[in-house]
Amino acid sequence: MPTNIERGSARRLRDLCLMVILLLAAPALHALSWSELAPEQQSLLAPYEASWDGLDEAQQNRLALGAERWLAMDEAQRQNFRDRFQRWQALEPEQRQLLMQRLQQYRSLSPDQQRLMRDRLRRFNALPPDRRQELRERFHRLSPQDRARALQRMQNRQRRQR
Repeated sequence: MPTNIERGSARRLRDLCLMVILLLAAPALHALSWSELAPEQQSLLAPYEASWDGLDEAQQNRLALGAERWLAMDEAQRQNFRDRFQRWQALEPEQRQLLMQRLQQYRSLSPDQQRLMRDRLRRFNALPPDRRQELRERFHRLSPQDRARALQRMQNRQRRQR
């Protein structure tokens, strides 16, 4: 049986290892000077150059990461992004807010639940367009109580499959 000293040492070692893992896994969030950005990032983020030092660290890091992602995209990916961004801009503010709430709900799910949602969406999108439309219409015709029951049945099936 370990002594108190051995347990204390093991606990300190465990805590030290955990801190090292967290430090290595955490993204490096620090204020970026404009000169730290790669020339390609600077070119892409040129509209922000004059106000760069006034941006908070998180915003600087988001912009720099976004620029990296953009630069890593091929032209088809960039066009896809432009199209999606135009659709986003065309939405009413209430629609955007609803979508942001749904995103927050999705992010609050466990990784397994997120995977299940993605799988179900893939299966739904693989259906022929007329079948998808039929399912949407059937769902929208349901009363709120019937919708809740249908969703509950789906959740119960999911639990049984685990």
